[in-house]
Amino acid sequence: MANTPQHYLEKIREAKEQTLKELDLSNNWRTDAKKKLTEIPVEVFELEWLEVLNLSDNKLMTLPEAIARLPQLTSLDLSDNQLTTLPEAIARLPQLTSLDLSRNKLTTLPEAIACLSQLTSLDLSDNKLTTLPEAIACLSQLTSLDLSGNKLTTLPEAIAHLSQLTSLYLSHNQLTTLPEAITRLSQLTSLYLSHNQLTTLPEAIARLSQLTSLKLSDNPIEKPPPEIVEQGVEAIRDYFRQLEAEGTDYLCEAKLLIIGEGGAGKTTLAKKIEDQDYQLREEDSTKGIEVIRWDFPMKDKDGRKFRVNIWDFGGQEIYHATHQFFLTKRSLYVLVADTRNEDTDFYYWLNVVELLSDNSPLLIIKNEKQNRHREINELQLRGQFTNLKETLPTNLATNRGLEQVLEQIKHYIKNLPHIGSPLPKTWVRVREALESDARNYIGLDEYLNICQQNGFTQRNDKLQLSSYLHDLGVCLHFQQDPLLNKTVILKPKWGTDAVYKVLDNEKVIRKLGSFTQSDLANIWCEDEYTDMHHELLRLMINFKLCYEIRGSQRKYIAPQLLSANQPSDDWNKTDNLILRYTYEFMPKGIIIQFIVAMHELINEQQCVWKSGVVLSKDQTEAEVIEYYGKREIKIRVSGRHKRDLMTIVTHELDKIHRSYQRLKYNQLIPCNCHTCKDSQEPHFYKFESLKKRISDKQEQVECDISYEKVDVLSLIDDVMDKQKFIQQEEIRGSGDNYYITAEEVKIQKGNNIMSNQSPQEEKPKSEDVKLPFAFRNGMFYLFIFVVVFCLIAFFGGSLQFHYLALTIIATAIFIVLIGVLQLRQDDRLSEKSFVDLTKIVLEQLPLISNIIKQFQGNK
Repeated sequence: MANTPQHYLEKIREAKEQTLKELDLSNNWRTDAKKKLTEIPVEVFELEWLEVLNLSDNKLMTLPEAIARLPQLTSLDLSDNQLTTLPEAIARLPQLTSLDLSRNKLTTLPEAIACLSQLTSLDLSDNKLTTLPEAIACLSQLTSLDLSGNKLTTLPEAIAHLSQLTSLYLSHNQLTTLPEAITRLSQLTSLYLSHNQLTTLPEAIARLSQLTSLKLSDNPIEKPPPEIVEQGVEAIRDYFRQLEAEGTDYLCEAKLLIIGEGGAGKTTLAKKIEDQDYQLREEDSTKGIEVIRWDFPMKDKDGRKFRVNIWDFGGQEIYHATHQFFLTKRSLYVLVADTRNEDTDFYYWLNVVELLSDNSPLLIIKNEKQNRHREINELQLRGQFTNLKETLPTNLATNRGLEQVLEQIKHYIKNLPHIGSPLPKTWVRVREALESDARNYIGLDEYLNICQQNGFTQRNDKLQLSSYLHDLGVCLHFQQDPLLNKTVILKPKWGTDAVYKVLDNEKVIRKLGSFTQSDLANIWCEDEYTDMHHELLRLMINFKLCYEIRGSQRKYIAPQLLSANQPSDDWNKTDNLILRYTYEFMPKGIIIQFIVAMHELINEQQCVWKSGVVLSKDQTEAEVIEYYGKREIKIRVSGRHKRDLMTIVTHELDKIHRSYQRLKYNQLIPCNCHTCKDSQEPHFYKFESLKKRISDKQEQVECDISYEKVDVLSLIDDVMDKQKFIQQEEIRGSGDNYYITAEEVKIQKGNNIMSNQSPQEEKPKSEDVKLPFAFRNGMFYLFIFVVVFCLIAFFGGSLQFHYLALTIIATAIFIVLIGVLQLRQDDRLSEKSFVDLTKIVLEQLPLISNIIKQFQGNK
């Protein structure tokens, strides 16, 4: 025991003297590596009565054979060590029910593990396992098995013998297929498969009747279609059920999106694809989006024709903010570059496609007007954008190179991942029926009838199809909107045309985006929009392109048409809470979406402009400004409830960020040292870096301006409620490896501790003051008040008057003191204010007042 740190020795002695059944030798929250165990003290193996042994977060490299001398062990925690193997002696722990080996360096498991027949929980996450032994089949009592964060490429068929398993974690591995055997785990309720290489799911997975949670994100799944997978386990069950009942068919249909700067030749290319003999003419700039149908024969699909929906996007700036609604996944993109003008921002367009289309394939078409060639750094672009497939020159005026362009477009269209994906025959029949319908939209009841006529029997199946077609961009059906869910828009172009008619209207532009319902009546005066004004307006709101001004008589604002000038505003620069978001690439329209989402907090529409807004709530103001040239959004909050309003702002921005698949950004937290605290230009820390410091148990970080050490937790706590922070981290994990787990977030500063408990079960705020549950909800204080009041009433008659008066006064002060304690417990008083107020209350008692004064006089 000579090399064992003193605090461990004391724990072992205590366990020995008191024959304790639990021994905790974990090293949580000790940053000094010298205090970590490199080997298990031999005295531990003398405690043969031990049932629970925690050795987590140390530096153990081996587990000695002597572990077999603890036959009563039921729980053994060896997580966060450096184990590379397990001894055969592990087999001689027959009572073991829980074994945690996560975050070690295990490459294999011994066959001896089969002897742990009582094991119900086995955690092997974050190791280096490449295979599982067949012996795993002997752990028939297992209910939870965590294998996430390893290097597994396959699962053994023997896994089917784990008949009691309810939770199976396989995320962050290298699985390409799932064995059919997994479908025999009839008790399984949770299956986590995110971040693997799965392309298909076995149809039998639909037979796991107890399964309620299935995580499949970040897999290249083609069957079922990704749009079905995203809807969850019930949608997957419905898909496989319909495949089995109706048989299989295929949709030979895809979407081709032509993008680029205005005047580059996008419309000309679209016309040339449709008809190579199309003669060039002066084309008006495309307003919004044009959709052209193009069919070509399929040699390998029973003589069918392949249908391509060509979407030609207007290149004007006003349309860029709406790209996120129409640049869909599993499509082919063509970026047209005018080599004569040399004005194509390749990085902007390639980044937009990468963000919004889940890395769909892209071709660059160089329109060499007047045969002017232009070289682009294709090698560099390919190194940054893996979805860039070809760079093809052409002259659309002479058709030079056009044939090769068409052949490459056909090739990449036919090889899109969803082409050939099996669909129920009923789905294909309904899709064909909707396509042959010349109307722009139909009512929901009519859509349901069309489904019924084509073999559907269940309403949920019909709605699943409309959701699938909506995700593909084939039609629009907003099922969650109480107004729009009654209509299925068969021709999305009809809806987008109506939207852009508002944005392009000269009167609306002159009024800086302001319009009324009477304006809409004039804009949408054609017969095709009759009786659909409410739905079209709702469509604009759903696309976050406009909002209703609070308190107005149906007046609306399209924020992308607002003035570019920031209104003058006397911003209070004292005691501001500041936060910044910086972006590796910043898509256009983030601030527009934010303004629409937060419009109810804009005070009388006074302080909002094209790139920023000031929000007001509960005597607090937040200024949110987008600096597009700097790829940054800056937030300043001033007033009474700064953190509350900051939380609302960041929550909405984070929702917008999540709508982009691959958006890379940093959230920057301001320093709160004495130099930075009241500065408009404080030092900033990356939020991810601060979270990593918490995970690595680093309590402090240095300010680059003042070189002062500041507490990591206090930095986060300034801008975000600590309980919400923990909850967000756990939600973000979603069963995968958490970046920060609730157990890890427990760095202490004074009375400020982040815990993993819910608000109703919050842990003590300091190690010295351990408040029971009743203290946390105020019921204890009410109980004490009632008890004391009853005692005074009961004994009051037997006390002399001056004693009774003194008792009543002391009770009143005691109740006030309890109230102060409650305020501090609820974080509504700072530590200094709490101490000062407590001192004032206590000084009302003469005896205590004299003691305080005497103590201060001796200092």
